[in-house]
Amino acid sequence: MSLIVPLPSNLLPDPANPEWMSKGDNAWQMTAATLVGLQSVPGLIILYGGAVKKKWAINSAFMALYAFACVLVCWVGWGYRLSFGDKLLPFWGKLNVALDQQFLLEQAFSGKLPSATMVFFQFVFAAITLVLIAGALLGRMNFYAWMLFVPLWLTFSYTFVAFSIWSPNGFFFKMGLIDYSGGYVIHLSSGVAGFTAAYWVGPRLSKDRESFPPNNILLMLAGAGLLWMGWTGFNGGDPYAANIDASLAVLNTHVCTATSLLTWLIFDIIFFRKPSVIGAVQGMITGLVCITPAAGVVQGWAAIIMGLLSGSIPWFTMMVVHKKSAILQKVDDTMAVFHTHAIAGSLGGILSGIFAEPRLNFVYYGAYNKYVGLFYGFNSKQVKLGFRQLGVQLLGILFVTLINIIVTSLICVLLQYIVPLRMSEEDMAIGDEAAHGEEAYAIWGQGEKMDSSKYDIEVPVVAKHRHAGHVEMA
Repeated sequence: MSLIVPLPSNLLPDPANPEWMSKGDNAWQMTAATLVGLQSVPGLIILYGGAVKKKWAINSAFMALYAFACVLVCWVGWGYRLSFGDKLLPFWGKLNVALDQQFLLEQAFSGKLPSATMVFFQFVFAAITLVLIAGALLGRMNFYAWMLFVPLWLTFSYTFVAFSIWSPNGFFFKMGLIDYSGGYVIHLSSGVAGFTAAYWVGPRLSKDRESFPPNNILLMLAGAGLLWMGWTGFNGGDPYAANIDASLAVLNTHVCTATSLLTWLIFDIIFFRKPSVIGAVQGMITGLVCITPAAGVVQGWAAIIMGLLSGSIPWFTMMVVHKKSAILQKVDDTMAVFHTHAIAGSLGGILSGIFAEPRLNFVYYGAYNKYVGLFYGFNSKQVKLGFRQLGVQLLGILFVTLINIIVTSLICVLLQYIVPLRMSEEDMAIGDEAAHGEEAYAIWGQGEKMDSSKYDIEVPVVAKHRHAGHVEMA
């Protein structure tokens, strides 16, 4: 005799809660998406704004803010369906909008989620990719050129790579490439595209390249903190479920990041005799990037190894190789995006091919003998599968690199005929005031701009009053 127990009223399906949807998974997915969004707005906005020279604080922050807004409009207009829609080509989806009610309220292509949640979750990943590219171009790119670059690159590069690797219909997805949360699609892409765009845009003024001190390191640290903690959603949201794999991905992410930061810090102390907070932030970023393609498919000890390598190999390429390479010296990559994202992302992709654990891959991908890291291939006498996985990972790096070099170059060459890619020498000497008519820090009177033409002196004299610690300009 079977006993049928009725469901509680809050678990019964209704028009707002269809049977296929998990309330818990959907709630976590929207939370994870918000965490990733906060990495860009305000995370990278204030990180960029604090890390650059004072005269570029507004322009740098605004490039990130504009990219975030522009990508969202393009994403719902055509970007999402090109990246995750019905197959048009092995590397591209069919052009369509993601705005109609029927589409947004049906079940997404993966997970027990509505498509509306998936559209938003995937948007914040697309947006942060463009924001990261901006980091390579700070301090000289014409803002009008940036306004055109963002939608073009999203359309012809990001969607191409995202569909190929992440869409169930993409050819690299079917091949078995492991990119858990964007080591290839986001970080390798942004690192290569940023470096390529920096080549075409040209360098900052010589004076700025020689001396580009951060205007507010504490503000930069606040942005870095948002970036780090936001990665809980970045990697924890990619199982599209609130499950054990999400928990493992989150823990591995933070373990690898902390290890990488400490490793970078130790190298700075050994070779430069000082613990650098800016260096620590770089080590933090490389750790976050390196673990991203592997977060939920490697064991904790592997995350430690990945942290040690991500804190040392990108350090070596940035501090040693960069200074000896004529090509790297020629290209002015303002925030070292090539090292922190392209190198670290590639490293993470390769290490995924070595340390990916078959049982964890089964939990995530649902296929047991398809995803086998080389280390486990030797242990389980599946060496061929291990070498195959590593080969697929290397092929993916080559694919993403070539696509981004070609597409980014074509976009930059095209834009040169429409608008200058680089600001004029005169405007670059001024910075924010020339680009936007605004300044980051109002230090004159009650915040109004100082009209220097009314004064014979170039630098205002500061008169300090004893009462209330008040400071006025004389």
